[in-house]
Amino acid sequence: MTNPSELENFLTCLPPQEPAEMLRALVAHGFDQLPLPGQGQTLARWQALAAVAACNLSLVKLYEGHTDALAILAELGAAAPAAAQTWAVWAAEPPSHRVQATPVSGSGNGNGSGSLASGSAVQLSGSKAWCSGAQSVDQALLTAWLSDTERCLVAVDMRQPGVQVSSDGWQAVGMAASASVDVHLDGASATLIGQPGDYLRRPGFQHGGAGIAACWYGASTRMADHLLQACRRHAEPHAMAHLGAVDIALSTTAGLLRATAALIDSQPGAPWTLAVNRTRLAAEAAAQQVLQHVPRALGAGPLCKDRALALLLADLPVFIRQSHAERDLAALGQSMAQQEDRLPWKL
Repeated sequence: MTNPSELENFLTCLPPQEPAEMLRALVAHGFDQLPLPGQGQTLARWQALAAVAACNLSLVKLYEGHTDALAILAELGAAAPAAAQTWAVWAAEPPSHRVQATPVSGSGNGNGSGSLASGSAVQLSGSKAWCSGAQSVDQALLTAWLSDTERCLVAVDMRQPGVQVSSDGWQAVGMAASASVDVHLDGASATLIGQPGDYLRRPGFQHGGAGIAACWYGASTRMADHLLQACRRHAEPHAMAHLGAVDIALSTTAGLLRATAALIDSQPGAPWTLAVNRTRLAAEAAAQQVLQHVPRALGAGPLCKDRALALLLADLPVFIRQSHAERDLAALGQSMAQQEDRLPWKL
C-alpha cells in the first residue's frame, strides 16, 4: 500500500510535465495502491490525496479519479483492473449530455429477474460532459441510462472506434491542465459494473465525497505554506493576523477529516452522509479563507512571480466548485434539523 510520506518524497523528485504523464509515473511506481475507504486506513488514503493536491491540482483531479475507480471496482466486486492502466470516473449528469446504454443481444441478465447482471455487455450512445483526462486515460467508469429512470455504471475502453474525445467543454484558465472535455459515444462497447443503481447506493459514494474534501484541504495547506514561510522570514503584523485566520480554518478542517475518517473505519457500511457533508463544507470554507487571506498578506510580488502559487490561485477556486454551495448547506441544515438531539454541538 502507498505510504503517504514516500509519496510526498516521490512527488518532490518528479520532474515538471503534463499531469497525464505524472499520473502514469505514479501508477508505474505503485503509488495508486491506496487503502480502500472503511478498511481501517481511510485517513492514510486521504493523506495521499492531500499530498498529490498540494503538488498539482490538475494532477490530483486525474489521480483522485483513477484511485476512485479502483475503489469502486473493488466495492462492486468487479474484476481487478490490469496493471499499469489509468482510469477515470465520469458521473456528471447535466441535462444537455446523456449517455444511453443498450444491452447487447444475447448478453442475458444472468438471474432471470429482468435486470442485467454485472458484467453484461452494453453499447453506448450519446455524450458525456466533464471528462477529465479523456485524451490520456486507458479506461473509464461512467454513468449511463438503461431507461429514463434506471441509471447504471459501465466500464469503457477508451481506445476503440466508437469513442470520440472532443476539444469542447473547457474554457477556464483554472484547472485547464486537467483536460476536462466532452466525450462522444457512438456504438461504443462497454461492460456493466454492478447492478443498475449500485453506483449511488453504495456507501463508498459518500466516502469518496470526503476524499474530494481532502484534495481541497491539501491544496489549501500548500497555499498557506507560502504565507507561513513569508511570516517566518519577516514578522509583519498584518501578515501574522492573516496567518492566524488561516490556521484556525485549516486546523478545524484537519480535525473534521480525522474524525470523519475514524467514523468511516468504525462502520464502513454506513454512508455517514451528515459527517461527510459537514467535512466537505468545512474544507470548502477553509479553502475560501485561504484564498482570501494569502493574497492579501503576500501582495502582488509572489502572486506574479511565483508560478506554483499563481497556479494554485487559478486552480483552487475552480476545483472547489465541485461543491454544490448553498444546496449542500441546505442539505446539512436539513440533516441537523432531523436529529433528535436537543443540542447536537454539546461537548
